Amino acid sequence: MDYKKLLTLFIVAAFGGAVALGLNKLIDSPNNDILGEKQPAYFTALNGSKLNELPDFTATALAVTPTVVHIKTTINVTSQPQAQQMPQNPFGDLFGDKSPFFQMPHGPQQANGSGVIISDNGYIVTNNHVIEGADKIEVVLHDKRSYTAEVIGKDANTDMALLKIEEKSLPFIAFGNSDETKVGEWVLAVGNPFNLTSTVTAGIVSAKGRNIRLIEGDAPIEAFIQTDAAVNPGNSGGALVNRRGELIGINTAIASQTGSYAGYAFAVPVELVKKAVNDFKEFGEIQRGFLGVQIRDIDAELANKEGLKDNKGIYVAEVTDGSAAEKAGIQKGDIITKINDVVVNSVAELQEQVSRHRPGEKLNVAALRKGKEQLFSVTLKGKNGQTTIPDATAKTEKATVKGSEFSSISREEKSSAKVANGVKVLKAGEALKKVNLPAGFIITHIDGKQMFTPADVKKSLIEMKEVAVIKGVNADGTKGYYAVPLE
Repeated sequence: MDYKKLLTLFIVAAFGGAVALGLNKLIDSPNNDILGEKQPAYFTALNGSKLNELPDFTATALAVTPTVVHIKTTINVTSQPQAQQMPQNPFGDLFGDKSPFFQMPHGPQQANGSGVIISDNGYIVTNNHVIEGADKIEVVLHDKRSYTAEVIGKDANTDMALLKIEEKSLPFIAFGNSDETKVGEWVLAVGNPFNLTSTVTAGIVSAKGRNIRLIEGDAPIEAFIQTDAAVNPGNSGGALVNRRGELIGINTAIASQTGSYAGYAFAVPVELVKKAVNDFKEFGEIQRGFLGVQIRDIDAELANKEGLKDNKGIYVAEVTDGSAAEKAGIQKGDIITKINDVVVNSVAELQEQVSRHRPGEKLNVAALRKGKEQLFSVTLKGKNGQTTIPDATAKTEKATVKGSEFSSISREEKSSAKVANGVKVLKAGEALKKVNLPAGFIITHIDGKQMFTPADVKKSLIEMKEVAVIKGVNADGTKGYYAVPLE
């Protein structure tokens, strides 16, 4: 054995191993320069042990699932267009079998959705499209108990609705703050897709302030939270929560060509939900203030045309005569940049901020005019130009049918009778007298369908051919049930 050759081979092998080890450490190091550029600070900070810890949602799921309910609706359909004649909606509405593609042309139709309990005494928030047109609304709790729900209020423009069931000591969800929700934050979607109750899926917030032109209404508000948590038909009205289990949105729609999950879902932000709930409880309907402007997002084409320095803010294309904006001094061509010190860079963001306020409330609006910032104090107006919330007692609706007279009732009468809806009997005609149904009785249901206006009562009684089962509250506060023969 040549010891010199052996020593040479050992030295070469040791040097080669050292070089390999050094290269490996250089490649694996989070602080190395790549192509002469240092890694950003957040990359270095996140290269610790936390990246190796997978998120655990078990505690959140355990807390939230009992607060999410299954909503089943029954719709009595006498006739409707054939399914093949209905245009397909590219945005799935997450609402089970209510889609016309799954309905039979005649008879009672069943549909399924979700809802979220927001108080221990039975208030439940859901989407308007979940309960729209329903003749009966059934709420099934996580523990399988079932209740018939009353509609407290609903609104097509925000696609929100508030229900009430008669129960106490219910588990309920905590409200979060959707303004503080960040893109990239983990979220859970909880609902009842495909009739699979208490389903939990996880994802992240993909974007905020999305307008996908889905909500149908005369003045729709869309500023959706976009998420990639898997949601499907039946998830509508369910909860979108953060890792702390706080409600940050109500799942409403999916972007899909098939009607099922394809990557993105959209939720109404909880700040809009809070406003809707408060309005429904106090007034029975949304009380929404308007600026009175036509606005558009600023893109490169508009910026070049108007000589704008950048694409920030929202361009005021028109100002409505007599509007809140005109009175405050806002002009065509102004660029709105802030609402109450909140930066707005899209139509959706501006509409969301304004829609949180009622007629008569004041907003501070910042806008650029010829490059200089202008500040405006705007007193919002209602859709009819009023700066006050209309008194529900100021206008009384009436209807006469089959010799009986009916009228709408005030908020005070609803509160006194402990009802969410109802129509008063002013005069009992012959049919009502036969069963001793007295004047002053408040009708809440006819054949199981809620009565909100005298027109509802009139329509129901005209359509009935034989017997109408009327439910409501007597003047002394007791409940009454009457089977009224109509012929």
